[in-house]
Amino acid sequence: MIKNYIKAARLRTLPLSISGIIVGASLAKSFGVFNAYIFILAIINTIGFQILSNFANDYGDGIKGTDRNRQGEARMVASGEITPRQMKSAMIITIILTLVCALLLVYLAFGIENIGYSLLFILLGIASIIAAIKYTVGKFAYGYSGFGDIFVFFFFGILSVVGSFFLFTKKIYFFVFFPAFSIGLLSTAVLNLNNMRDIKNDEISGKYTLVVKIGSEFAKYYHYYLIGASLLFAMLYTVINYKSPYQFLFLLAYIPLVKHMFFVFKNINEEELDGELKKVSLSTFLFSILFGIGQVL
Repeated sequence: MIKNYIKAARLRTLPLSISGIIVGASLAKSFGVFNAYIFILAIINTIGFQILSNFANDYGDGIKGTDRNRQGEARMVASGEITPRQMKSAMIITIILTLVCALLLVYLAFGIENIGYSLLFILLGIASIIAAIKYTVGKFAYGYSGFGDIFVFFFFGILSVVGSFFLFTKKIYFFVFFPAFSIGLLSTAVLNLNNMRDIKNDEISGKYTLVVKIGSEFAKYYHYYLIGASLLFAMLYTVINYKSPYQFLFLLAYIPLVKHMFFVFKNINEEELDGELKKVSLSTFLFSILFGIGQVL
């Protein structure tokens, strides 16, 4: 039974979820501010949100029948390995544990003297939980109406990078948004690729993702834009805040991404895109590591 919950947690998505925290923490470190305990708790908290999102996605798509004929890795609720009631219980437990971790993180970062900041981040944490659940769960699930890309860009990019940077520094600088945009765009590219793979099944199931709305051909151009724009924003930040050539290490992460874009360009069978998901996710994680190294060296 435990192995089924591990499958539902989709461990391969976790490196992508923590990429924004790594970038935000490295930016704070470059400003001379860092706290290992805040970093660790932020990582744990983000993993909690991601697992909750994966559980909710498995549950929501499972009870709606969307995963019945999906491509790629089998989903636990749709396959009957986990009942809807059991998955709901797993979601509740994950929410409780994540909230406890979030409260501890907020207290460690702001204490009791910055109650305004504490309340803001508690509200953001609650918003993250609601967003994770409402992606596929409920009558008005935003993942079924083409708004998933916006939420992924905001939560995986802006909130993850700028939010974690603020946890360390208690400040916001406009140029910190540039690498946040990069992470957000790359994360959105992962979602877009996932939706490109599932376009036929989603259309049949009534899941009107952005890809379903614009079609496969335009989805490819949108995909190129997401990856290309992420590079431009990262370059813009580096040029503005140039300190050493090590800051351009992140360019190495775009080598597999360029190869990936050629694969997408030539692709005519959506099922073959499944193997590319891991490549883009790991390339985003590699980007965060290399970008972080460039900031602290």
